[in-house]
Amino acid sequence: MELSRNLKVDSVSRLDPAPPRAIDATGTVADAVEEMRSGNVGCLLITERGRVVGIFTERDLLTRVLASGRSLEASIRAVMTAPPVTVAPKDSVRTAVKRMQKGGYRHLPVVDESGRPVGMLSARRVVHYLVEHFPGLVFNLPPEPDRYPESPEGA
Repeated sequence: MELSRNLKVDSVSRLDPAPPRAIDATGTVADAVEEMRSGNVGCLLITERGRVVGIFTERDLLTRVLASGRSLEASIRAVMTAPPVTVAPKDSVRTAVKRMQKGGYRHLPVVDESGRPVGMLSARRVVHYLVEHFPGLVFNLPPEPDRYPESPEGA
């Protein structure tokens, strides 16, 4: 099957990861929230000396900050997920999908061999890749595939 082969052959860079958004590990939760808001993104990379040391997501904000009553002035290092699971630009799409599935992640940082961020891979980009392989099937799926109308529709 073509998709199976392409998942192994195509690299993460083929998915056109978004440019990385990051703040330094010395920042606060408030800094992270402001950066997420201004960039209209759901997660940020946390860097130290230019290398990825953590990731901070909307889920982290809800569960580790708001639900636990922490101040927005808390250190981002105290609430980030570290170390994050990452992929390299040359890793296969299959590798990225497996890592996302195994960890339940919606985003994966894309880093170079030095650990410097080069992109952010989202589940949305993976879905677009899959749609490229099965456009007719995906675009023609009914909203509820197992449900049938009680009576015929149309003229």
